[in-house]
Amino acid sequence: MAISPINVRPSSSVNQRETVWNYVYLTVGALIMMVNFNVFMAPSNIAPGGVGGLSLILNSYTGIPRGTGMLLLSIPLIALGFWKLGRFRFLVRTLYVTLLYTIGVDVTARFLPASGLVDDLLLTAVFGGVLGGIGYGLVLRGRGMVSGTGIISRVLQIRTGIPVSQLYMVIDGVVIIAMGLTFGWERALYGMIMLFIMGLASDYVLEGPSVVRVVFIITDLPEAVADVLLARLRVGVTRWTGEGMYTAEERAILFCTVTRPDVELLHSVVTEIDPAAFVVISQGHQATGGIVRRPDLAKKAAAETTADVA
Repeated sequence: MAISPINVRPSSSVNQRETVWNYVYLTVGALIMMVNFNVFMAPSNIAPGGVGGLSLILNSYTGIPRGTGMLLLSIPLIALGFWKLGRFRFLVRTLYVTLLYTIGVDVTARFLPASGLVDDLLLTAVFGGVLGGIGYGLVLRGRGMVSGTGIISRVLQIRTGIPVSQLYMVIDGVVIIAMGLTFGWERALYGMIMLFIMGLASDYVLEGPSVVRVVFIITDLPEAVADVLLARLRVGVTRWTGEGMYTAEERAILFCTVTRPDVELLHSVVTEIDPAAFVVISQGHQATGGIVRRPDLAKKAAAETTADVA
């Protein structure tokens, strides 16, 4: 008897909720970016490249309002993205963020201090990078994009295969050099600092803190080690078989993920069972599914380990 396939489609309510949250991220991200531009970037003429940096240069030579300048520079980039990166799906969200950001820059400039918050250029670069990275990360988390070097980098990456991160650095680097010629090399160097910090902050918003540890254990006692991990740490364990290239002997490889507070406990219980076990621990950003222990159980296990050591 043939069984007809079941088509599983996400409910419309789930799609609507996801869309609402995406636009919340886009809106909050754009608001943060416009405040950051007027409080840190524009007063000091420091920018991490991009259309924002070009608008500062354009403003210095022509007097065109900075938000208006960004909008004018963004129009051909949006057209390029529409042509190469996804048509209307790309256009709607990018146009929404771009209009909110560029128009908001000129509107909020009237209410924010024209001289900025601080006179120290290093503080401006650091906190401007952090705030700008948070805003940009939220925009990306909402599956949007601020028209600028990101569009050019993405198009070139599709055509050339060069990593986007390298293209970002090259294109933004050219803009920062132009800013150095316009405003002086000191501000250009601070712009590089802002660019670096902004990248770190946006990655943190997108991926979160590295709270998961990925563990590989090569041991001659896989059952005993797995049993103690399941009992003491309450984490799922996966086993597969490998071969030592030097000894040509089969070895069991165990895989699991633990939280940072559990690393010492894991070392303790594994060493207790197999002192010769080879343990490799790396960082991970997120783990879903499997046996996931509650935070209160992690604290309890850590407390028990501390008591055992004492």
